[in-house]
Amino acid sequence: MSCPYFYPTESRGGSALLPLGDSWTGQCHADPDHLEHPENTLSCNLGYARGQCCRFPDDPGPDAVRFTISHHDATGLLLYYVMERDHHPFAHGPLEYSFAAGFGPMSNPLLQRQATAYVESYQRRKQDA
Repeated sequence: MSCPYFYPTESRGGSALLPLGDSWTGQCHADPDHLEHPENTLSCNLGYARGQCCRFPDDPGPDAVRFTISHHDATGLLLYYVMERDHHPFAHGPLEYSFAAGFGPMSNPLLQRQATAYVESYQRRKQDA
C-alpha cells in the first residue's frame, strides 16, 4: 500500500512483496504547490504515513493505495485498486492496462502513475522469471 500522494519515478528494485512491486524513488505530492523529492521513501512506498510523515496532509482522504492483477492475457492486464483510510476501503475499482496503449486517461494522475509503476514492476518480474 503506497502513499496516495506518492508519484513514483524510478524503480530501485526490491521485492514483489512491496506494494508497488519494487521500491521506488519519487516525488511527494502532498502539497501540490511544493513538490518534494524525499530521500527516505519508506513511508511513501508503504503508505499509512498519516501522523508519521510531516508532509502528509490533515485531510479526510485516503492513507494508502494497493493494487492487484486479476487477469493477464496477450493484450493486457486487468488490475483492481483499493484506496484505504484507517485500514478500511475508501475507493476502489478496476483498471484496464493495454500492452499496446497503457492505461487510458484517469482523473487521478497519482493513481495512474502508481498503477503504471505497479505494472512496470510486474512486467520486470515476469521477464526475469
